[in-house]
Amino acid sequence: MKVFKKIVDLQNALFDERKQGKEIGLVPTMGALHEGHASLVRRSVNENGVTVVSVFVNPTQFNDKNDLKNYPRDLEADCRLLEACGADYVLAPEVEEMYPMPDTRHFEFPPVSTVMEGAHRPGHFNGVCQVVSRLFYIVRPNKAYFGEKDWQQIAVVKAMVRQLGLNVEIVECPIVRDTDGLARSSRNSLLAPDERAIAPAIYQALKDSLIYAKNHSLKETHDKVVADINKVDGLDVEYFSIVDGNTLQDVAEWEDSPYIVGCITVYCGKTPIRLIDHIKYKEV
Repeated sequence: MKVFKKIVDLQNALFDERKQGKEIGLVPTMGALHEGHASLVRRSVNENGVTVVSVFVNPTQFNDKNDLKNYPRDLEADCRLLEACGADYVLAPEVEEMYPMPDTRHFEFPPVSTVMEGAHRPGHFNGVCQVVSRLFYIVRPNKAYFGEKDWQQIAVVKAMVRQLGLNVEIVECPIVRDTDGLARSSRNSLLAPDERAIAPAIYQALKDSLIYAKNHSLKETHDKVVADINKVDGLDVEYFSIVDGNTLQDVAEWEDSPYIVGCITVYCGKTPIRLIDHIKYKEV
């Protein structure tokens, strides 16, 4: 496995790989890698001749400077995991390498980019699209792999790919959870032991609501999830939106859509750490 700090060095290596007819898979990450990322890398290795993983904490998608400052970083540990998964190339550039000039491009794809995370984190998805589009131009992958934990992000990236006419297949990969149900996330490493102990209550409440929803209205289900989580000392729901899985617009009744997803963001602990998750109530 080779690690590149310079974009041009990676591009030269990929030029040689393409000449041999190899397809290229890309796994964009912000580092602090865990088993969720590893599952994406292994899938790319299985489906492509070459797998590239980017490790870059993208400043343009943070609307909170402290969140950017505190985001976990450990490139050495990340590279050990990636090599064990069979990755071929790692791109780990400095900010100045990724953005030699300020990126003034503006991306917005309403309604998918303006609700939920888009509403609560202004500018976040614009930053995501800036860095992901840049990675697509740099790597020119055949396939790019994203985890379903960041469910809304996938919808935004797909909208961007359509808008820009990019020839890349977006591959959605299932959430990887710990044995207690907590969705694997780089932010989990920031949780203190007592905070980590209560965090699984988020998914437990979502899971319990699947059964509850069979005999209760959508609003009753929404309110029960929020109440069940907020009653845990140390957890505070920022939002819980039950939406159409395609448009990401709120639905009022279970009959309103054949594809319904509940998306939640919860603050955990004193710091606090912001955790996201979702549950699918109805799938087409």
